[in-house]
Amino acid sequence: MVEKGLKGATLVLAIATPFVAYWEGLKHRPYKDIVGVWTVCYGHTGANVVIGKTYTEAECDALLQADLREANGYVRRCISVPMLPHIEASLVSATFNLGPKVVCGSTLQRKALANDWPGACAELDRWKHAGGREVRGLVLRRADERALCEGRAS
Repeated sequence: MVEKGLKGATLVLAIATPFVAYWEGLKHRPYKDIVGVWTVCYGHTGANVVIGKTYTEAECDALLQADLREANGYVRRCISVPMLPHIEASLVSATFNLGPKVVCGSTLQRKALANDWPGACAELDRWKHAGGREVRGLVLRRADERALCEGRAS
C-alpha cells in the first residue's frame, strides 16, 4: 500500500510522471486542445497559460509536477482508503486529464471506497468522450490507465 506521506507521494509521482508525459506529449507553445482549451507543455491548462510564449523544458517539467501533485491531492482526499502505488498513479493520470470529477463523487470513487478495485479500475473505460463524442485517443489512454490500475501495464 502507498504511504500517505511524502515517500508515498514520491513513488506515485515517479510512476505517473512518465505515464502522463507519454500520453500528453510535449508542446512548448500554447495550442487549443480538442475542445478548444488553451494548453501547453504536457497538457497544462489554466489562466497562467501565456498565449504566444515558448516554454522551456524546465518550465514544462515544473508545470507537470505541480499539476500531478494537485491531481494526487484530489485522489488522496476523495479516495481515502489505502491503495497500491500503480492504482494511485493511474487515478492521478485520469484526474490530471479529466479533472477531479473522476475520483470525487463518481461511481469509481464509490467502488474504490468499498475496496472494489477491479470495479474501480473498470470505471476508467467510461471516460472516453470530449466535446460530446468518443475520441480514439481517450479510448486508448483509458485502456492504458486501466492496465496500469490493474497491474497489467508494461
